[in-house]
Amino acid sequence: MCDYIGLDVSQKETTISVRREGQRVWRGKCPSDPQAIAMVLQRRAPDARRVVFETGPLSVWFYHALSAEGLPAICIDARHAKAALDMAPNKTDANDADGLAHLAEIGFYREVRVKGYDSMLVRTLVAARRRLVRVSTELSNQIRGLMKTFGLIVPGAKGGRFEAEVRRLLGGYAGLEQVLLPLLEAWLAVRARAAELGSQLLRTARHSDACRQLMSIPGIGAITATSFTTAIEDPENFRKSRSVGAWLGLTTRRYQSGEVDYDGHISRRGNAHLRGLLYEAATVVLTRTSADSALRTWGLKLRERIGFKRAAVAVARKLAVIMHAMLKSGQSFQREAEATA
Repeated sequence: MCDYIGLDVSQKETTISVRREGQRVWRGKCPSDPQAIAMVLQRRAPDARRVVFETGPLSVWFYHALSAEGLPAICIDARHAKAALDMAPNKTDANDADGLAHLAEIGFYREVRVKGYDSMLVRTLVAARRRLVRVSTELSNQIRGLMKTFGLIVPGAKGGRFEAEVRRLLGGYAGLEQVLLPLLEAWLAVRARAAELGSQLLRTARHSDACRQLMSIPGIGAITATSFTTAIEDPENFRKSRSVGAWLGLTTRRYQSGEVDYDGHISRRGNAHLRGLLYEAATVVLTRTSADSALRTWGLKLRERIGFKRAAVAVARKLAVIMHAMLKSGQSFQREAEATA
């Protein structure tokens, strides 16, 4: 006899449902700790065949921790599970766990590839730097906006020049200076920490053969290369390089019903940050790169025909395909061959 388990995971408690031979044999709750869940399943489901849970903030930790306990952990896409779980008359944690256990039993699910801890560590570094850069930008914009109220216009300066201009303009306004200098000091501190994380990210990219290989492509820097390699992890995860564009949400959505059949905007599924980085890289290829390449030539011709934004999306998709093909084959970037990839 095989046991099929569904886990509805929340931050504090996890609801567990166990099915055997088409029937629910046990349901209960325990703290959201993989070791505690493993101890419960040893008693309630000794012949666990599948342990299914949805993607979420704790899914990476749960997957690796449950696997280390010897359990057949399976993480499934929450969007796909929602369609089945919505069949229940009431939305409760218990019904969700029952639904996940039922999906585990019949095998009607799509398993999600869970990233390793090393990749997640680098992704966390990228995310932390991105957040600090955004906070720094928000603080500088706040300072500019508050000073405009008093007729003090800060010139378009960055870094040390921005600090010097703010201090110069505040020199004759003692009351305003007491209010805005703490903001300026916070901006300096955040900017310094963002620079530290940026240096750490650059060192990580320089020590990675895959990142150095991708950085040879025009428009691809350390952040984009690092984000791409950590998202892909193993190039063999994708059988075809063309699938990477769809995985990142850079291919058009299609709607077909009877006589209606049309393509819409891009799906925007997957990693939004990486998709944005690839779009920025495509913009660099079309506007700033001076070196000629088959990709740039193709993109410029496409821009004349369909406009800049659509052409940039197309170039971003092709960049994703090229980058995966390079990682899979180990070949260097070829300026005259990449447009046919």
